[in-house]
Amino acid sequence: MNQQTPLLARYAESLFWMARYMERLENLARLIDVTQTFESPGLENEAWDALVRIHADETHFAEAYGAPGPENVKRYYLLDRGNPNSILGSIEAARMNARTLRPLISTEMWKHLNVFHKDLLEVQEQELQGDSLSRLCTRIKEGVQTHTGITEGTLFRDQGWHFYEMGRLIERADQTTRLLDIKFHRLVPYGQEEQRLEERTQWGGILRAVAGYHAFRRIAPVDFGARDVVGFLLADPCFPRSVLLCVSQTEWHLTQLRTSYGLRGTRKALEQIEDVRAALLERSAVRIIEEGLHDFLDGMQRDLITLAANIGGAFFRDWPPQALQEAALQTQSQSQISAALPGTGAGVAPAP
Repeated sequence: MNQQTPLLARYAESLFWMARYMERLENLARLIDVTQTFESPGLENEAWDALVRIHADETHFAEAYGAPGPENVKRYYLLDRGNPNSILGSIEAARMNARTLRPLISTEMWKHLNVFHKDLLEVQEQELQGDSLSRLCTRIKEGVQTHTGITEGTLFRDQGWHFYEMGRLIERADQTTRLLDIKFHRLVPYGQEEQRLEERTQWGGILRAVAGYHAFRRIAPVDFGARDVVGFLLADPCFPRSVLLCVSQTEWHLTQLRTSYGLRGTRKALEQIEDVRAALLERSAVRIIEEGLHDFLDGMQRDLITLAANIGGAFFRDWPPQALQEAALQTQSQSQISAALPGTGAGVAPAP
């Protein structure tokens, strides 16, 4: 019973992207919830505008809604089916990939995605206000976590599982760098004592956005500062959403594909991970901040896009790495319509 059928390239790609979209869905719900919770009186527009910038949606948002504002941003990310980075856009894309995967995924996974999809389509305008919005975000997060639990308990541990996990991990690492990049410049301590409480509150908001507040307080000094949070989110070896742990786990999955399944084509991706790891470990958080955190994170995001392209170029059909890298840098969204889903009948190609 150990003999396994080769995985079709179109299944590998759909698993990779289904995982990315579901991870993106949870991250967006977390960001919306935290943005509302920690928005400062009089600075609401700035707080919600940061959400647009995290996803690099400035141009598309301006065309659709004009000037940013809390109500427009909420509609854009919670109700707008024309926004590929919205809650509805992500669940639609995840379900589209799941439909392709019906021969592979469990009945429980498929049923839950359909129920979850229907639930999100029925979100009403009045749910975007106050406590109702917080309850909605909690419902979305719990829906994704239910999907994750069902997947953990039912998805067959063959090649497909490795591609699913890599998609989830790369998306998670990318979202962590983007949140830190957009928020950090507003939170650098200026030394005035009266600003310390506000800064620590905002850092707490960032940690809660990545579900890391309690984990961080277990290891952080009482009087923690920017360097501690930056180091934790980038290079903590135990926090599930740190960039270092995500890329290390991605490396493990790639290695398993090579050693257990004989798939070539992992060399470029593994080399890219080595570069990312070296960048994360060769400098302290203090040095990274002093030399320019934005430039460091911008380079890290480009490395993650290249990593995804190396995986796609090696194992997925018709993957155009350069086009997707450029699109991801601009919009952080996949375009499977323009790239086309891979055709049937081809296995995961062991590229040279």
